[in-house]
Parts: sequence; C-alpha cells; structure tokens
Amino acid sequence: MTPPPQMPLPAALEVLHDARTGQIVITTMGSAREWMQLGSDPLDFVYAPSAMGEAPAVGLGLALAQPDRQVIVCNGDGCMLMNLGSLVTVTAQSPQNYVLIVFENGHYEVTGMQQTAASADARQRGDAIDFCATARGCGFTSVYEFDDLNAWRDSIATVLGETGPTFVLLKVAPVPGGAVPRSPAPPAERAVALREVLTNS
Repeated sequence: MTPPPQMPLPAALEVLHDARTGQIVITTMGSAREWMQLGSDPLDFVYAPSAMGEAPAVGLGLALAQPDRQVIVCNGDGCMLMNLGSLVTVTAQSPQNYVLIVFENGHYEVTGMQQTAASADARQRGDAIDFCATARGCGFTSVYEFDDLNAWRDSIATVLGETGPTFVLLKVAPVPGGAVPRSPAPPAERAVALREVLTNS
C-alpha cells in the first residue's frame, strides 16, 4: 500500500517562517519544538508547557485584541481533537486576521506516538476524519489543504493574504522520537513580554 503524501514538519514550518511579515505566531507541542529551532522573534508565543487544545483560543483572544495584526496559530491534529469546539468559537467571532494551521500526522507525537482517533488506521471503517470539511462546516471563510511542500511554498502568500478566519491543513510526517518542547521561559513571564511588545509596537 502506497503511503499518503506528507511533508516534513520542519520544512513546512520553515516555509511559514520565511513568509512571515510581522504576524504573531503561536506554536504548541511538536510545532513549538521545531519552530524554536528556526530562531526567535518578539512576536512568537510558544504555548508550552500547555493545556493541549487551547492554542486556537489563545490565538482568538490575541486576534480580537490586535485586529490590525494577523495572528497565526500552529496546532497539531491531536491538539485540535482536544478542543474541536474552538472552531465554532473562532467563527462565531469571525476575526478577519486569524489563521489556524493544523499539522496532521495522525499521532499524538510528543506523548508517545499514539494514533489519534481521527486517523484512518485507528478507525474501524478506515475513513480518516476530514478536518477541512469540519472547518468548513464550522464556518471558516477560507480552507486550504496541502500535502506537498512545493505547493505549500507556492501558495502561502495567497493563503496569508486571505480575509479570515482561515483554516489550513498541512499533511506532515511524524517526527520519531520527537520530545516534548521545553518552555523557553516561565509562561507568565513570556505572556507579559508579548503584551509589552504589542503595547509598544
């Protein structure tokens, strides 16, 4: 059986990193671990250690508080399953500056590589949950899916130029042995630092 096409997670994040132009970027779990390897930015908020599933809500609050600045949330598929209701909460507020990127690898990578209940291999009928259809049903204005790195690179300017809320699904390969990301500083301290940056910029 031919494996489904997937992108390397670090490379997919590097595309976002290279296309970034002053956006707030929130990362959590596996995406936070790999994002920190690309350097740091005052507008980064690494949501770790985290309550899994809460990054989209944190991003929503920032998007509403900073309507003139785009907010990008990088969330894993396992984290997304922990709080699917946040999709409805986001679209109820409908922030035009909100982008949610879900990295789908079918596993809870940082907790031991367990399969998610949404992955095809974990389901009796072999039908993976369609996150894009879920996002559309919840009311996201623009929905994209990519499983090819070049297509993602070629399209990211268009994606980030959409009027949100925007949902993006990136099919990525698991990172074997991927460790839980370490918080770069105490969470409260980092939240205060981000608030100061936003207040003064």
